[in-house]
Amino acid sequence: MMLKQWLYVFFACMVSIGTTRAQLVIEITSGADQLLPIAVVPFGYNGVDALPEDIAQVVEDDLARSGLFQPVPRANMLSMPSKEEDVFYRDWRLLKSDYVVIGNINKLPNGQYRIGFELLNVLSQKPVQKHASIDVNARNFRDAAHYISDKVYELLTGSRGAFSTRILYVTAEGDKRSPLFKLQVADADGHRPQVVVESKEPILSPSWSMDGRNIAYVMFRNRRPSIFIQELATGKRQQVAQFRGLNGAPAWSPDGKKLALVLSKDNNPEIYTLDIATQKLERMTNHYAIDTEPSWEPDGKGIVFTSDRGGNPQIYRLDTRSKRVERVTFEGELNTRARMTPDGRYLVTVQKNDGNYHVALQDMNTGRVQTLTETYLDESPSIAPNGSMVMYATTDRGKGILAVVSVDGLVKYRLPSAEGDVREPSWSPYFK
Repeated sequence: MMLKQWLYVFFACMVSIGTTRAQLVIEITSGADQLLPIAVVPFGYNGVDALPEDIAQVVEDDLARSGLFQPVPRANMLSMPSKEEDVFYRDWRLLKSDYVVIGNINKLPNGQYRIGFELLNVLSQKPVQKHASIDVNARNFRDAAHYISDKVYELLTGSRGAFSTRILYVTAEGDKRSPLFKLQVADADGHRPQVVVESKEPILSPSWSMDGRNIAYVMFRNRRPSIFIQELATGKRQQVAQFRGLNGAPAWSPDGKKLALVLSKDNNPEIYTLDIATQKLERMTNHYAIDTEPSWEPDGKGIVFTSDRGGNPQIYRLDTRSKRVERVTFEGELNTRARMTPDGRYLVTVQKNDGNYHVALQDMNTGRVQTLTETYLDESPSIAPNGSMVMYATTDRGKGILAVVSVDGLVKYRLPSAEGDVREPSWSPYFK
């Protein structure tokens, strides 16, 4: 690949908080073969004229989106109990529901709401989760719903849920000849989007710190790229790299103390690390090839990155102590934009075969490679913090959208936006 073409791919794959209406929409396209039947009953409420959010509907949507559950339609429910003593298990067996989620909402004297919920096993006729509750104010109803979804998911699958996490993504809106780029943050289901920063020049490569408090990204100014760190809660922003040439692909270390980044200040794109506290740079690669798209291993001992040092772009691993480099991917015409699952077991890449770019999964123990997607122009994969799902950017009818696929390839859904193209997804960690 020619240098000019490679740099184009490099940049194309790399946009105080305000609200926006450009909400992403969930479109489930496929799920697992064996779905667990579950009923999420509308929550009862006392002393409340109207609720700010339908908690049960959010929980139902969350569980359906996981691709592991088959919610019972509300129209089929024979009763809508909010307490266990009002549950007739026979009714739910007739609906072939294995589990039932019930709950109730009470307004407290301090203006908050107490949301109680239970998870019941229809077959054993016993609670799986009994009398749990959470106190929230009106604007945090969706947070409470996602919390309940996470609890239900973990109780029934044994794995931690990721419904309470958030996503970063870039939209390009307006005139395609002169678009407005917006870096946005939203719930993992695309709801409650907020604009973090906007610009008439490209915004690229958003990346979360491991505590979820800060983000890093690339923003162009006067056609020159710079790297910024921004605190989400306050909007406070710090420019950390504006060297001559490329400044790109920032990636947080697992301990939050460093950024891996790509700089060409010494005439060739190389991987560097930046100590955030001291601003000290350390050059990690030294090769005439183009080294780019760094991503840390979960334990911080290695960095995987893209390099064309073997001819075509492939994924290599860099030992952060010895700086020894070894090749990781061997299948496919090329592999780029590597990310590792939180347990270090799998490597997710964008793989090119027969002219198409797909998201692929490589088992780091066996070397086995599985193609996860069927779309033809996929890029920028980002992995959920529980390792179950991969979000990526793709194209549908000429428009950039986000899509999600499970690591086994069975569950798929899309998150198109009603306004503009959507690119550069980044899935948050669990918030501490």
